[in-house]
Amino acid sequence: MEFSIKSGSPEKQRSACVVVGVFEPRKLSLPAELLDNAARNYLSDVIRGGDMEGKAGSTLLLHKVPGTLCDRVLLVGLGKEKEFREKEYCQAIRCAVKTLNETGSFDGVIFLTEIAVRKRSVAWRIRQASIVAREAVYRFDRFKSKKDEVRRPLRKLTFAVERRNELAAAEAALAQGIAIADGVALTKNLGNLPGNICTPTHLAETAQSLAQEYGFDCQILENADMEALGMHALLAVARGSRQAPKLIVAHYRGSSGGAAPLVLVGKGITFDSGGISLKPGAEMDEMKYDMCGAATVLGVLKACAAMKLPLNLSVIIPTAENMPGGNASRPGDIVTSMSGQTIEILNTDAEGRLILCDALTYAESLSPETVIDVATLTGACVVALGHVASGLFANDDGLARELLGAADEAHDRAWQLPLWDDYQELLKSPFADMANIGGRWGGAITAACFLSRFTKKYEWAHLDIAGTAWKSGADKGATGRPVPLLAHYLLKRAELLT
Repeated sequence: MEFSIKSGSPEKQRSACVVVGVFEPRKLSLPAELLDNAARNYLSDVIRGGDMEGKAGSTLLLHKVPGTLCDRVLLVGLGKEKEFREKEYCQAIRCAVKTLNETGSFDGVIFLTEIAVRKRSVAWRIRQASIVAREAVYRFDRFKSKKDEVRRPLRKLTFAVERRNELAAAEAALAQGIAIADGVALTKNLGNLPGNICTPTHLAETAQSLAQEYGFDCQILENADMEALGMHALLAVARGSRQAPKLIVAHYRGSSGGAAPLVLVGKGITFDSGGISLKPGAEMDEMKYDMCGAATVLGVLKACAAMKLPLNLSVIIPTAENMPGGNASRPGDIVTSMSGQTIEILNTDAEGRLILCDALTYAESLSPETVIDVATLTGACVVALGHVASGLFANDDGLARELLGAADEAHDRAWQLPLWDDYQELLKSPFADMANIGGRWGGAITAACFLSRFTKKYEWAHLDIAGTAWKSGADKGATGRPVPLLAHYLLKRAELLT
């Protein structure tokens, strides 16, 4: 879909459709008023007739509105004006784009982007609109023999800004939004692939393709390389599978100086059966999403490279398949991690922390400024926060505040949970330096405490995305989260460098 920015009056737009908003109860937004004036109260008459109350999520498509140059006008309900916030804004954009796409509008001009959102700039509105618009038309039908074709899919979308002096900021925000949306789409596509296609090798090939496209360095460490480095925790997870594990390391260098890199680590379990500690069969198919941490950091890397951010970003992806087998790790096995610390594996289904701990130790070799890992790590985090917020843990309060600020800016929510030493007691083992699980209580916290033992030498944060990386049910599929959160974090970091 092609995007553009325009400043002008709605009644003068030569387009298949012009989109304006209506607040509840039956109050026209300013662009809608301008259209109504040109149409000699045509919109007001329609609204007074009871066809549009302005309730959030409602739409009304009008044909051949007098006094306008467009083919159709789409009215979108905005809800109550006093309650119009980020969520309502994004909902209105999503609703508008879906309706345009489903009703045969080849192109459209959206004036919802002129509506003020409290404490949000024009740039924010445009950036969010472009991300939400792409999400609204996203489909994953690669494996369907018969595609669900849209009769006349939306090809061109124009976002309106009220003043001409806002055009430059809007254009820059649009470019950022498109880059982030591209990153989200990559993350969704990888997440939605089945486990027999999206293997560790496929993730490695995807990273290499990105490196070739954007001109950054990418290295793939194989089984023997990891063995030489002493990554026995990572390798223990892969032992039951015929799929060879990989350690993917990519470096985007956008800073001309020798600045220390920001490092993103993404959990890449391409299918998680639980290993010997086998998961229940129900919904096990969704364990193809256990590589969404890896998919996320690749999506962020793509967005960062597309935006040409002036910073150095390194991505580390430990990737393997967790399967039962004659050579699989057993409950009670003890392995030595790359850090030299020993781990008693009490549950082979707590495998994400095993591959991450070696990747976090490897990150030390990059002399990082900051390390952030992203992982579908614990069902306990879903119990704690549901599917609304990602769990955030950090060993530095300043970094936590930065990430929470980015989550708010991106409308990609996160919530900080404690990382107190009190919880470390639960990881004690009589036979090794630590166990890989801490028992039933505080599971998301003890998992983060486990990882914190490998991050003593740098500033670190952990995002548990088990509740936010995908949806179940009728809307089943990868969400692309938290690509927007991390992309906005990097945007803010880049602003501080310029």
